This record gives sequence, C-alpha cells and structure tokens, in this order.
Amino acid sequence: MKASARIAAAVAGLAVVGGGIYAVPTLLDKGGAGAGEQRLQGKPGGKSAAPASGGKPFTLVATGDIIPYPSIIERSATDAGGKGHDFRRILAGVKPVVSAADVAICHHEIPYAEPGGPYTGYPTFKAPHELADALKDAGYESCSTASNHTLDAGYAGLARTLDHLDRVGVKHVGSARSAEEAKAPALLAAGSAKIAQLSYTYGTNGIPLPQDKPWSVNLIDQKRIVEDARAARAAGAQVVVLSVHWGTEWQTAPDQQQRELAQALTASKGADGLPDIDLIIGTHNHVPQPYEKINGTWVVFGMGDQVASFVPADKLRGNQSSIPRFTFSPAASHPGRWEVTKAEYLTQYSDMGPPFRVVCASCAPGDSGIGAAKQKEYAAIDKQVTTAVMSRGAGDQGLEHATR
Repeated sequence: MKASARIAAAVAGLAVVGGGIYAVPTLLDKGGAGAGEQRLQGKPGGKSAAPASGGKPFTLVATGDIIPYPSIIERSATDAGGKGHDFRRILAGVKPVVSAADVAICHHEIPYAEPGGPYTGYPTFKAPHELADALKDAGYESCSTASNHTLDAGYAGLARTLDHLDRVGVKHVGSARSAEEAKAPALLAAGSAKIAQLSYTYGTNGIPLPQDKPWSVNLIDQKRIVEDARAARAAGAQVVVLSVHWGTEWQTAPDQQQRELAQALTASKGADGLPDIDLIIGTHNHVPQPYEKINGTWVVFGMGDQVASFVPADKLRGNQSSIPRFTFSPAASHPGRWEVTKAEYLTQYSDMGPPFRVVCASCAPGDSGIGAAKQKEYAAIDKQVTTAVMSRGAGDQGLEHATR
C-alpha cells in the first residue's frame, strides 16, 4: 500500500500493515503487527491546560523498563499489608517528577498474571495487576507495551495487561487485543498540542505471535514505522514520539542496529520537508545509554530499567536509569508543528533498601529527608548515569542535567 493510501486508510479507520522487516538482533520474530489504537482526548484537568490557540509549551517525561522481579513483588505485598499488592510506595520517590510533567510515558515491560498468581520472574514474567493502579497514581498518561516479554503469559496475559491499564485510565500502545485496536497510535493531548505515541519491539524472545492474531505485538519494521508516523500526522498529531525496544543488553554504547535505525528514522521527512518523528525513546538494554541529537531530532538510545532489583555485583548497573524530560513549544517557522526547545535528564535508582524503593538520584542534594550516607550513594549513582547519558556528546548539543 502506498504511503498516501495508508494515511487515508488510517484516517478512515481501516486496518493497515507495512512491510520490509528491518535488520534487528537474532531474536526477531517475523510477522505482521499493528499499533494499539487509543482515541484522542486530553488529560482531564491537564497540568498545562491552555486554549487551543495559546500554543503553551508542554513537558514530556519518560521512564525506563518496569520489571517487577520476585523480590519486588514480595515488597509490594508487604507494603499492601497482606491485602494484595501495592506498588505505590515503590514509585513514590519519582512521583513528583512524573506527576509534574504534562505528559508522562512509562515502558510496561511485562504482562500480568491471573488474579492471585502465580507471579513469576525471569525468564517469563507475570506480575500482579495492582501495578497498573500505581502507574496511574504516579501520574502516567500512557505506556509502551511492545517488548521481548509481551507474550510471556501468552495472548491471555497480553489482554489482561491492557484490560487493567484501561481500567485505571492509562493509555497504551505496542500490543493489541484486536485488529480494530491495532489501527492507530496512542493519541494524547497537552495544552493545544496533539501527541501520538508509537511502540515497537525487536522480537518476543522466540515466542511466536498467535497465528490468528498477527497484529498482537508490533515488531520493528523501518518502513512501517515511518508510514505509521505519517498516518498519525494525517490524523492530526503535531508531535510523534517513538518508543522502541531495541539494542544489546548490558551494553552502554548503542549497537549497529540502533545507530542505523536511528539515523534512518530521524532522516525521514514528509512531503512538507519536516521530520516524520519528533523524538525517539529507547528501552530494553537494562543499563543507561547515551542521548544524542541526530539529524536535528533527539534520540534517547536507552533509559535503563526504572524498576529492577539486580543483586550480582556485575549487574548493579541494571538498577540505574535516566529520566528524559523534553519541553516542546510551537515551531515559529512551521505553524501547526512543535519542536524541542529544552532537553533535560534526571537520574534514577532502584534502591535495594530495605525497603526497596525507586528514587530520583539527581534530586537527592535537595532532599533533607535522607542521611549523609544516602546522599553520597545517590551522588555516585548520579555521576555514573551522567557519564553514560553524555557519552556521545549530548552536553554539547544542549542537553541539561536537572535536579528537580
């Protein structure tokens, strides 16, 4: 299907599928896929509510992979006082940063188990559904759901996860329960801006997509990503954000596939000569990776895990991550389009405790509620994450280190 026909089909609400699988790591599962559909609506009482003609800037925050290992699930059960699971205390340390943003995006790495469990960890994860309630409480508007673990609990687990995100009012994209749902990106709003989020993964750990549901998980396909971005523009999106699950685990430097795909996608422009994608946010690698402005577009190669509990000494970096925060403003030279006018990052840490908590490490210097030892620990984490984030020259490109 030609791009123009695809855009028209997306606007009309027809199912569309692209071709041309992009070269990705060896776990690539070939097959069709689609982006989960969400209807365009703003956040009730949104934090940057402004008249449609006001063009008020908005902030977008994203966080890394949420992977509740068994020890984290046990902590959530303890925090719930024996009544189910409560992840709100675990995320309380980063709630101020997330909830203050006009748009906040998470990466929902794993599926939910049936009520009551069993809850499992690596290699096939199944988490308590109360995690969805904590994500809503923290202030997330949307979550990417395409990952190598999306099908860990089969299609039923995929559907349960999306059902619970729907239940709490958190949008999602990257996996779908029906061909109808797989037609369009998640559509969000901040002030007068319309935002589309897309989500794709390199594969599903060798678990094949259901034969009768080839649209259930979005797989990386360069051609299709561009077509989906253009369809989102045609449907009214002024900002297109790509969440992509890619790269080599435990490697700080982006691998060849990441670099090549980032180069191609940021170079892609529509008939108006403007970028098809405004921001790329990566997940999967477990460790913080660099930020870089490529062809004028910011790429976060990998944030690292937001919620993780790695114990081995050689994997403690897996408890560190960054939080990108981008301010978008109306583009004066291109009416109707928005551009990044401020690029920032904060640092984040899964503190093993006890008790286990996710904290904003770069916020620690202004937190009088923690002792000197923790201040020193968080400062060291902040320094390590910063080294990774800045390792491809993002500081010279305008990226700022934020502490609140």
